[in-house]
Amino acid sequence: MLKQVALSFLNFYQKFLTVLGFGSCRFYPTCSEYAKWQVEKNNFFKAIWFTALRILRCNQLFDGGIDYPVIKMKRNLCKIALCNENKNSFIVKFWLVPKNRDYYYVIKSFQKD
Repeated sequence: MLKQVALSFLNFYQKFLTVLGFGSCRFYPTCSEYAKWQVEKNNFFKAIWFTALRILRCNQLFDGGIDYPVIKMKRNLCKIALCNENKNSFIVKFWLVPKNRDYYYVIKSFQKD
């Protein structure tokens, strides 16, 4: 429930409010996209915490750059997390790149859904 509300707010923000000039970010992926990925892959409260820290770093005092979300996941669950089942095939939505034991960078796949 909370995840769906957060995702719908983020979609609204990305679609309408970035046009008004709220969409300048020093990082890739942007802070709003980072928040979406965090909400989708972490529990809600961890996602809010990491997103708030990211937004606080998005200013002139920090260099910016590439900053992918990091999630904690056991290795045997990685195959389930990577794919969304679509009838007889799988569509890769996110790639999980190992950072260290049980921690992964979340990188979005750019294939058509």
